[in-house]
Amino acid sequence: MAFGRDTGKSSDPLCDFAMLNSDLLLTFLQVVRRGNALAAARAMGVDHSTVIRRLTQLEAALDTRLFDRSPRGLAPTAAALALVTGAEKVEAAIMAATDDVVGRDGDISGTVRLATPEIFGTFLVAPNIAGIAERHPRLVLELSPESRSISLSKREADIAITLRRPPRGRLIARKLTDFRLGLYASRSYLEQHPTIETLKDVESHGFVSYIDELVASPEMVALDYVVPDARVVFRSSSSIAQHLAVTAGLGLGILHVLASEKDDRLVRILVDEVEVVRSYWLVVHSDLSRLPRVRAVMDFLEELIVDHAPIL
Repeated sequence: MAFGRDTGKSSDPLCDFAMLNSDLLLTFLQVVRRGNALAAARAMGVDHSTVIRRLTQLEAALDTRLFDRSPRGLAPTAAALALVTGAEKVEAAIMAATDDVVGRDGDISGTVRLATPEIFGTFLVAPNIAGIAERHPRLVLELSPESRSISLSKREADIAITLRRPPRGRLIARKLTDFRLGLYASRSYLEQHPTIETLKDVESHGFVSYIDELVASPEMVALDYVVPDARVVFRSSSSIAQHLAVTAGLGLGILHVLASEKDDRLVRILVDEVEVVRSYWLVVHSDLSRLPRVRAVMDFLEELIVDHAPIL
């Protein structure tokens, strides 16, 4: 699909950013990331017609077709993909300049979206959010604790906590901390079932686990390593749903120590035999890593880890 005139000429889409309106480039990036004009319009808070008009203007300015229509929406052409890196630099420069102006009084402001695994976000970040709110009252933190994978390249979040180091690219990643998972059962469950003294004893029990085909990262699944032939009686893509199912007495589960150790309804069993260690990684797009508001959230996360290391 061509929004503007396509002369068939070969041109370099990175030619002269100085001649382009930044709104055109920012709109272009939203369409690339979201795959269609309507979703881009919603993300930017503008009309669908505004997005189409800006794309038309950008294609005319570059004398290059940037998108083809596909069954899934708008597919970027090779020229569009070549343009992304330069457009993202413009985007980063605008955000940095805005932060510099707004933060001249030393007060950090703006919005930062943080994507985390469910347990990390719900049981560690959310209960301690008052700390960063008091320090930076004009900073808005958007927390997205989900089990699905989040794309920083598509700007679905500014910072992500992941269970594995991402592939090399324009992302900056560093290991945040290790965390532990253990074998848990509810007190009521243990009162109604035979005593568990060895790992072999658990083979007759039912387990709670993940839905295999909906697992975003292999690191989320630990049951297969502990009890390879476990009889699973309940599956969920949600770590919290699994936690609640175990507390309800449905079966045994490999649960996060962070969420389970202080839950009086749960008992950790076979402590010496069953402990799975995984890692949290802090990941941020290189273009955003030096923004004051992003740095503030990264510092907050590192402080959380130091303060809560014993219960992770």
